[in-house]
Amino acid sequence: MVVPVLDEVQLLPSLRPSLAGLAAESELIVVDGGSRDGTLEALREHAASSGYRIISAARGRASQMNAGAGATTAPVILFLHADTVLPAGAIATVERTMQAEVVAGCFRLHIASSDPRLQLASAFITWRSRLMPSATGDQAIFVDRRAFESIGGYLELALCEDLDLIARLRPLGAIRVAEATVSTSARRWQARGVNRTIALMWAIRVGCHLGVPTETLRRLYADAR
Repeated sequence: MVVPVLDEVQLLPSLRPSLAGLAAESELIVVDGGSRDGTLEALREHAASSGYRIISAARGRASQMNAGAGATTAPVILFLHADTVLPAGAIATVERTMQAEVVAGCFRLHIASSDPRLQLASAFITWRSRLMPSATGDQAIFVDRRAFESIGGYLELALCEDLDLIARLRPLGAIRVAEATVSTSARRWQARGVNRTIALMWAIRVGCHLGVPTETLRRLYADAR
């Protein structure tokens, strides 16, 4: 399991217990992308007593996740965002989902908010993942190691690295949505406003499918703050 982190000091009170629990069930690598707020130091102290490893990599989710994957040995690699919480029994769920013809998968999504707009967005993202198939990082993507390595892992893209990964995996086998749900923080949607963020996410996704350079999309995302 690979968890990329960057300047997550405010998340540490909930993140550290979560990491300790995950380390008790699986091989866990936390990859810091150059935190400057004390995240790395706090996690290093915690990791020593909790059974997971911390490594550093160049900033950027693609770079961090590739580094983490390279530091693991498991036949299936699960990529987990720091603000996403796995359901009970997640490892067993992944094992059941990764049948012979399956090369990758993700979980159903719940955005942790009572806002009906975000509840609708959660349902739509899950539905879209089943239909297309597709997956975003918030859904805790898991992938067969051999398939992941055969396509060269994540590409060093400014945005949409998860969409690109799934697109390149599709010719190799099935992509499945697990029969379990992860819960992810609503902080990204709340920071910019829910309606604005949903519209922005759709614009970025459409731009990715149309081949707009990801650096252009990254600037769009940054300028929208």
